[in-house]
Amino acid sequence: MKNSMKNSFLKLLLLCPLLWTITCSAQSSNLYALEKSISIPGDGGYDYLYIDEVNRHLYISHGSSVNVIDLKTEKIIGSIDNMQGVHGIAVDNEVNKGFISDGRGNSVVVFDLGSLKTIKVVPVTPKGPDGIMFDPFTKRIFVFCGHGNAASVVDVNELKEIGTIDLGGGPEFAAPNGKGLIYNNLEDKNSLNVIDAVKLKVINNYPLSPCGGPTGLALDLKNQLVFTACRENKGMTVLDIKTGKVMTTLPIGAGVDAVVYDESTKLIFCSNGDSTTTIIRQKSENEYSVVQTLYTQVRAKTMALDKVTHKLYLSVAKFEPGTRNIVPGTFSVLVYKMN
Repeated sequence: MKNSMKNSFLKLLLLCPLLWTITCSAQSSNLYALEKSISIPGDGGYDYLYIDEVNRHLYISHGSSVNVIDLKTEKIIGSIDNMQGVHGIAVDNEVNKGFISDGRGNSVVVFDLGSLKTIKVVPVTPKGPDGIMFDPFTKRIFVFCGHGNAASVVDVNELKEIGTIDLGGGPEFAAPNGKGLIYNNLEDKNSLNVIDAVKLKVINNYPLSPCGGPTGLALDLKNQLVFTACRENKGMTVLDIKTGKVMTTLPIGAGVDAVVYDESTKLIFCSNGDSTTTIIRQKSENEYSVVQTLYTQVRAKTMALDKVTHKLYLSVAKFEPGTRNIVPGTFSVLVYKMN
């Protein structure tokens, strides 16, 4: 028995360097890790995050306010307040204005990028403004209204609604190609709209099957691809926007909301409500693989990517068990950096 134990111990000692190597290799293969958590005052719900790359500001939707963080210091520098139910944020740096979709107020709130003061509240016709984006080609704001199955178009100079677009379904995330087209997921139709931003109409609609319940959307403009994240089948679909054909679908976590693409690192990030962010590497336009399941926090499902530092920012809060009630004082932004 003693000789057997001695031999086993010697074998274990011999294995230790190998085990250490394997452990270190596994740890070093993690591309992203938690850097810090930034505490944010207030206990309201949360949705989109948005980064103004010119001014280096991070905007965080938060209940009836939008909190603003200076990315140089990662400190809170102010907020836009007194709204009814914030969803998304967009900016037009040329006119020095920001635009917030106020869902419960059925309006777009316009603010000054420097002072953060509200300039005007613009009513919109379709119900339930949610996703919002600035189109650099037409220099207009497009607001996607979930309850109205339509988009509202706002002029950035006159600060008024100048048109609406019938979308044919419930819109989710949207993104422009910079050449007059906008791509927009229809969550209830499992399809992707192609919108002519000049003529203000849908000119094509592509099925996303096997994608079910598409939410987040990101573009690879170089390769003319759409990355769309889907809740029902827990997958990220890659679609060729030249042909409208689905190329492949990758497995991701449950309860996805946002997806972002880092063109310089060829990484795609899908933030999921199940406390994970799935990181996918684009090896080529036809080849993809999941390279990391980044563990975050339950309901950390919205995020923004800083293209300068490659950091990820995710909104999160703790909830009372079995409820959607936020535990007071727990709202924060999680910051993840590349290893």
